[in-house]
Amino acid sequence: QVQLVESGGGNVQAGGSLRLSCAASGIIFNIHRMGWYRQAPGKQREMVAEVTTGGSTTYSDSVKSRFTISRDNAKNTVYLQMNSLNPEDTAVYYCNARGTRTPYTPPSDYWGQGIQVTVPS
Repeated sequence: QVQLVESGGGNVQAGGSLRLSCAASGIIFNIHRMGWYRQAPGKQREMVAEVTTGGSTTYSDSVKSRFTISRDNAKNTVYLQMNSLNPEDTAVYYCNARGTRTPYTPPSDYWGQGIQVTVPS
């Protein structure tokens, strides 16, 4: 079993900041990539930001220059610093980890339960 536990969501005024955290635990051999996705009401889930074990990052165009993803490999924890938030950022944010449970199994995707971020208009 692999568990991802998210924290740090909530309500914030437009222009404000929040920091999300996600810690992975359980039986896992190696996590290749961790990231954040989000799903707004009536919309499909979309990638927000990802970071590899080596530190390479990818951002969606809508959050580039406002959000920063970082990772503590030793703690299997990923963070998302969100600045200059606006109402379009309102969504449920999901933590994602792609990794292998043993040296012999193919990688799988694991998901957190999601955490609400609300920026009132």
